[in-house]
Amino acid sequence: MKTIQHTGLGIFLTGLTVFIALIFLGEYKVSPELFNTVVTNKGIKSELFINDIKNNVLEKTFTSPFKFSRAVTSAIKSANASHKQNSEWDKVIWDKPHSFSYAIAKEAGIGIVKEHKWLFWWLTFGLGIIGALLFIIPQLITLGAPGIKNDGIYHKPATNRGWIGWCVFTFLVAFYVLLYFRPDYIVNWTYVVDPISKSLNGNLASQWFLYGFIYCVVMLVMAVRMYIKYRHNNYQLLRTTSVLFFQVVFAFLIPEILVRFEKPWYDFKNAFPLDYDFFFSWNLNELIASGGLGLFILVWGVVLSLVIVPIMTYFFGKRWYCSWVCGCGGLAETLGDPYRQLSDKSLKAWQLERWLVHGVLVFALVMTGFTLYTYFSGTAAVLGIQTQTIQDIYGFLIGSIFAGVIGTGFYPIFGNRVWCRFGCPLAAYIGIVQRFKSRFRITTNGGQCISCGNCSTYCEQGIDVRAYAQKGENIIRASCVGCGICSAVCPRGVLKLENAPEKGRINPTEILLGNNVDLIELLKKK
Repeated sequence: MKTIQHTGLGIFLTGLTVFIALIFLGEYKVSPELFNTVVTNKGIKSELFINDIKNNVLEKTFTSPFKFSRAVTSAIKSANASHKQNSEWDKVIWDKPHSFSYAIAKEAGIGIVKEHKWLFWWLTFGLGIIGALLFIIPQLITLGAPGIKNDGIYHKPATNRGWIGWCVFTFLVAFYVLLYFRPDYIVNWTYVVDPISKSLNGNLASQWFLYGFIYCVVMLVMAVRMYIKYRHNNYQLLRTTSVLFFQVVFAFLIPEILVRFEKPWYDFKNAFPLDYDFFFSWNLNELIASGGLGLFILVWGVVLSLVIVPIMTYFFGKRWYCSWVCGCGGLAETLGDPYRQLSDKSLKAWQLERWLVHGVLVFALVMTGFTLYTYFSGTAAVLGIQTQTIQDIYGFLIGSIFAGVIGTGFYPIFGNRVWCRFGCPLAAYIGIVQRFKSRFRITTNGGQCISCGNCSTYCEQGIDVRAYAQKGENIIRASCVGCGICSAVCPRGVLKLENAPEKGRINPTEILLGNNVDLIELLKKK
């Protein structure tokens, strides 16, 4: 079995190496016809930009995406600087330079990758999937009988911030930086999934289709690992199946198929304020212009956020969304599961968590308030502050850096729920409801607790579960996502996830010693 696993690891690393190497393959050449199409479609009025491209880019062959990107983005920045200085605002190119460069590079690319898309799909995704499964599936035997097997987890460089962990960290951060800020560097990656994109939505793949596809593939493969590791626990099996279904069907297949029928791309499970741009003017205008379906999406988005989310949280706690539906949580529970023990359990981390996550929620609400005011009033600013500026700041700091680069890239260093714990505004919103008005709690049987600490160690949200269990106190923390791992790893059955009447949900926290209290009377009160 070890030989099979080592072979699988080798195949996986080969696929990963080819995937990375794709960035450096191929060439780019812009024809006059292509450039004229771009100028017409985007309504470019800048003569400076057009002349710069004609002199330095047109009909020239670029041997790497870096050189091509540098030529196009420098032309945009130079032209924009001149137009802004002369107040020629109608000639300014407002597209993000690297996104504009990506649109041209996607059509201008030539070479072996673009000509053999399926071949390179098999050499990257194919080898990666096969290799990963060959490494994972033998764990059915190597792990022994069903049950949690975490021995030696702090002695492995992959799961305790060792050199493997830092390599994974570097790759993930680099991937998200390229995805969000340098899409023109990864055009070859999008070529590989073009056939799949064409079959689903009828268009060539964008970097966001690539991301959605990778997201689903990673979750599906790592879900196999979850099924094997937690095969003794039906709750974990059902939960894993649920997040897979909602991610693959609701967050990927349905939105892409909607695009094929010329309808708005929409993830029906994505609730505001996680879906922070739902009330942006461009989205509202697109939904209204889309007719009946667009209006339904608009109403659904409001009802989901203001009615369904709090009602479901009242009955089932935060877990119904964060552990059973959410795509962010789904990735954290599959790809991030090997790193759950790395979450910081200190009091300072808890204090930072509360300030950060609720601060992001306030930021999102203020931004949305400004957005709706400017939308209905027809102004561009509130109290002298440009709404677009606030949206750009939020999109960059929260939507890109926090949710992507840090939220996923930092899995191997800070644990698998960095975004959910410290930055997700929807988690903050649901957490407030769970803390003060919900039937959900994790009950503890303190008399059975042997203080082994497994529950605290593997709590991805950084909750010191053992401290509650030792006192027999219910756990009703706002941050708890109800993943159930604390219960799964408990050797004594101390912890139980329950939905019950609110009465008695918050129980006394004092530790009873000696004859300080009449236990019979205390039991009667309960």
